[in-house]
This record gives sequence, C-alpha cells and structure tokens, in this order.
Amino acid sequence: MTFEQELIFVFRILIAGFCGAVIGYERSKRKKEAGIRTHIVVALGAALVMVVSKYGFFDVLSMHEGVSLDPSRIAANVVSGISFLGAGVIFFRDVTIKGLTTAAGIWATAAIGLAIGAGMYLVGIVTAGMIILMQYIMHKYLSRMDAPVYETISVTYEGIPDGIERLKSLLQERGIKIDSTSFAKNNDGTFTVTLEVYHRKNASYTDLWDILSENPHIKKFSI
Repeated sequence: MTFEQELIFVFRILIAGFCGAVIGYERSKRKKEAGIRTHIVVALGAALVMVVSKYGFFDVLSMHEGVSLDPSRIAANVVSGISFLGAGVIFFRDVTIKGLTTAAGIWATAAIGLAIGAGMYLVGIVTAGMIILMQYIMHKYLSRMDAPVYETISVTYEGIPDGIERLKSLLQERGIKIDSTSFAKNNDGTFTVTLEVYHRKNASYTDLWDILSENPHIKKFSI
C-alpha cells in the first residue's frame, strides 16, 4: 500500500469526523447526553473500521492464493455493536423515556462513518446533511407532531392541601394534561401533592411559578 493511498484513507476518516462533529453539535445545542466528542469518535472509529475491513487484508490475499475475504463482516459488526453505545444514552426518567433520538443519531453517525470509509463521500455527506436538516425542522417547526413531554409537578402544602382544583384548571388552560394525581402526608405535618402531567413542547410554565409562589399555604414546589 502506497503512502498516497494511505493519505486518501486519512482524508476519508477526517471527513467522517467532520460529519460526526456537525451532527454532535446539533445534539450538544439541545443539551443532549451525547454531544460533539461522542459523535466525532463514533464517526472516526466507524470510518477506520471500514477502511481496515475493505483494504487492510490485501497482503494476506497476495501471500496466499485461494484465500477469500468478506469485507462486509466487520462493517456489519459495527452496525450491531454500536447499538450498545446507543443504549447507554437511553434512560427512564419519571414517566418518560429520554435519549431515543440521540441513540438513533449515534447509530446513524456510525453508518455515515462506514460509508465515507468505503469511499462513498457523497452518500455519507448528504446523509449527514439530511439528519441535521431533519433534526432542525422537527425541532423548530414540527414539534407538535413529536411525542408529548411527560413531567412531574410536586407541591408541598402546610396543613390540608388547598387550591388543588385551581391548580388543575391552571394547567389545563396551558394545554398541560394531568395523567395521575397522588397525595402523601409527610412527617412534619405537611402534605405533598404529586401530579404526573404531559404536554406538547410549546407549553409554558413561566407564569405558573409566580402563581404558586403567591399562595401562602405552599411550602415548596418543583417541576
């Protein structure tokens, strides 16, 4: 293998790393679990694996006649193996699952790295651009079509809870729907009301904080 050929392979790996960085930057701006560094490493590693899988065994073929190799095997193992890394950014919080889109992005970044490592520059770069465009459009313009956001509202009252119905109506006015309600009596005599709610991503709690703060019977609250 000549030095010029190896430079071409390095160039492929660099392009894959750049595509991974762009995808990771979008995830990082959204404050997701896997950001720029993770996506760069995934893309670089996948591109290197593809280069080794496709070109790293020419010496074996030249030294042993009749030997046949399947370059797709290593690439296939990358596709399945990267799933374990993606599973690491998926976690369950309260009543909702977080990290699915980021996990899918890591898997797609690995595929982009494999494509560029194989010399399919246009396919890899265009796919990276499509992922970024899809993420941007879905987040900015089509968030209503996405899955609802699940959250937990906890309010601690001094004495008997007062104004629960008022709180429920305030939430409904803001497009926030209640999934379940639970009550608990604390050791200090206070009562904690926990509401499991869900809403679309354009719902706002901004003025709700002020309303809860003005209630003298509320000791503390969290969303």
